[in-house]
Amino acid sequence: MFKNYLKIAWRNIVKNKVYSIINIGGLAIGLSCFLLITLYIIKELSYDSYHEKGDQIYRVLHHSSSEDTSSAWVWGNAPVGPALKADFPEILEKVQFSGQSAILLKYGENAFQENDCFYADAAAFDVFSWPLISGDPAMALEAPYSIVLTETTAKKYFGDQDPLGKVIEGVGGRASDGNYTVTGVMKDIPENSHFSFDLLMSMGSFYQSRPAIFDWWGYVDFYTYLLVSENFDEKVFNSKIPSFLEKHIEETSDEDFYNISLESLGNIYLHSEADRQPGIIGSLSNIYIFAIIGLFILIIACINFMNLSTARSLERAKEVGVRKVIGANRKGLIYQFFGESLVLVLLSSVFGLLLVFLALPWMSNLTGLRFYAHDVIEIQLLLFFFGTAILTAFLSGSYPALILSGFKPVSILRGTFRKSPQGANLRKGLVIFQFSLSIALIASTIIVYDQLGYLFNKDMGFDKEQQLVLDFNWDQDVISNMETIKSEFKAMPNVTSVSMSRTVPGSHFPAAGTTVEIASGEMKTFSPYIYEVDNDFIPHYNIEMVAGRAFSRDFPTDSIGSLVINEAAVKAFGYSEPNEIIGKKFDQWGRQGTIIGVAKDFNYLSLHEEIAPLTLRQVPYGQYFSLKLSSNDYYATVSKIRQKWADLVPHRPFLYSFLDTSFNEQYQADIRFRKLFTIFSFLTIFIACLGLFGLVTYSALQRTKEIGIRKVLGAEVTNIIALISKDFIKLVGVALIVAIPFSWFAMDQWLNDFAYRIEIQWWVFVLAGMLALFITFFTISFQAIKAALVNPIKSLRTE
Repeated sequence: MFKNYLKIAWRNIVKNKVYSIINIGGLAIGLSCFLLITLYIIKELSYDSYHEKGDQIYRVLHHSSSEDTSSAWVWGNAPVGPALKADFPEILEKVQFSGQSAILLKYGENAFQENDCFYADAAAFDVFSWPLISGDPAMALEAPYSIVLTETTAKKYFGDQDPLGKVIEGVGGRASDGNYTVTGVMKDIPENSHFSFDLLMSMGSFYQSRPAIFDWWGYVDFYTYLLVSENFDEKVFNSKIPSFLEKHIEETSDEDFYNISLESLGNIYLHSEADRQPGIIGSLSNIYIFAIIGLFILIIACINFMNLSTARSLERAKEVGVRKVIGANRKGLIYQFFGESLVLVLLSSVFGLLLVFLALPWMSNLTGLRFYAHDVIEIQLLLFFFGTAILTAFLSGSYPALILSGFKPVSILRGTFRKSPQGANLRKGLVIFQFSLSIALIASTIIVYDQLGYLFNKDMGFDKEQQLVLDFNWDQDVISNMETIKSEFKAMPNVTSVSMSRTVPGSHFPAAGTTVEIASGEMKTFSPYIYEVDNDFIPHYNIEMVAGRAFSRDFPTDSIGSLVINEAAVKAFGYSEPNEIIGKKFDQWGRQGTIIGVAKDFNYLSLHEEIAPLTLRQVPYGQYFSLKLSSNDYYATVSKIRQKWADLVPHRPFLYSFLDTSFNEQYQADIRFRKLFTIFSFLTIFIACLGLFGLVTYSALQRTKEIGIRKVLGAEVTNIIALISKDFIKLVGVALIVAIPFSWFAMDQWLNDFAYRIEIQWWVFVLAGMLALFITFFTISFQAIKAALVNPIKSLRTE
């Protein structure tokens, strides 16, 4: 019997090629998209899961208030780590990393500036699962000026040589320049890590140059991680924090200004809302969105199957009647139709799996994550995939099987059987559901593109176009010849102005404990961000001043006792108008003086974040030159600047970037989201159109005789096309009404992740509806025109 069911199922598939191709193709695409999205979600959820002690690892978050812990920084002071370990026996180990560093390393003829490196405690390899290929993990970062390279970095410098014991010259790092001994080679950091690096230097190297900051609670330059005992109770720990801070924070400082909390390693990538992350973080809302899209694609593929199966129920009615007359019972018929459904879905699953293997390289390029064949053939994932396919077969085939098996043989064979209006209503309801989702996705895609266009085109409050940024990484030879180098660059024909600074918009910058004279005359401590710049920075970047003045060479004391702040800082310091704070006293990082000017707020952060309080102060050192170019011939201009750099700074590589490009790199995750969202939305709409095409094909077939009669009576081709199209167009119109509130709510929630966002406009939904109508008409027009052009004599002979 089972063999007979399979044979009949195969014959029906072969007999009805168009429907079979639509069903199998639609399901294959739907299942492959569902699996690709599942792979993406699994990758996102796997971050930091490779650490063997991951459940016991926490990191310290720093807060600027003892009352408010809603805002937090990951980047904090050094003494908190040793103090926590000393005071809490449940803390087994602490590991601290410096903020991300950059250093020029030289070995023989090889010289590279390494930008992804950290200074780290010796216990790093005991807490984190970063296996060493060579070297002793317990001692690798113990001694000052020791360095551990990743496998890729080691090959870059030493090729196939054994790196252990080799000495690399380091220039321009945060620690003092010196010779670093290679004490270990480790495997490359897995890509599913919330931060990564190319090398680690011993924290003792950092300590050699700046020992004072390791005891300074007000200095921010470290990431602190803790390994806790297995029975660690976070609530009990948090209850002890106030007494801990009271013990360690000096009475002369503002105890209400600082607080700490813990964040588990498992919550960092997707759940952390803290600022100043050491690496990338993901988006839980994006995962939800893609999970919903994957489910939508699968549901639409199932709807296509149900629609086509129920639409063809009348065609198979006689078959059911004959089978029942010769003894088939309803149970057997249900098995048969479920069997046919299962065969179709399993065929679709196989083709879908092949599509997934073909799409893996594309998916890797699109997401920035690596997907391999072995990711797909994991037993658990395959069981999930085929389990989903079987469930799809059951859900997709349930209605057709139950309806077809319930036909009465007497009515069928007498010819008195008629299509059920309930079946037609169900198909209409499913079409409305499909196109509601499709229209919602079209509208959402338009909104995503509109928002990202807004990010790239918004006036940021500073000039970021045609800005060439050169990285000299604190090189002392460059700093000592700063004015000479700037003059040489400025004398070049296509360079209009030059500035030097510690940071540029979109790049790394610190925060500074700053005491400011408030309106009452008292001195109060704040923690604004800080830009350390030269005299030319503010005019070079065309930053507008709203009160007071910018730094000027006419005022030599600007370099020792002046501060410029932004409008956000004015409000944070308790003043309502910028003019009110001019002349007020400040104390910041050992410098005392007065506030001389207020700059108009500019977006030095991405538009995901509101403009935060910022201070600017003049310094004679830095890390970057900014060159404003007047020529659009970038290749020729950069080539000349490269040659000038080789003449002026022959010992350093020429490292450059364009500010607009590097600033927009903050939106790489948003760009990837847009690409993924657009492609999967398109595939969702395509699958819906496949089903619609199948329904139109069947509808035209069922109305062949009616079309012939209408043509004989004088109906034009346009009338026939309108006849076939209008019912489907009406359904799309209903779908538009259903889709508007759903898509508006979903995208409004997504836009809330941006501090600066567009407002959703009514025309988005009009455009989405027009596109949906166009897609619908285009999909059904081929079959409608084909049916309208058929010779009516041939149509009237059709039985």
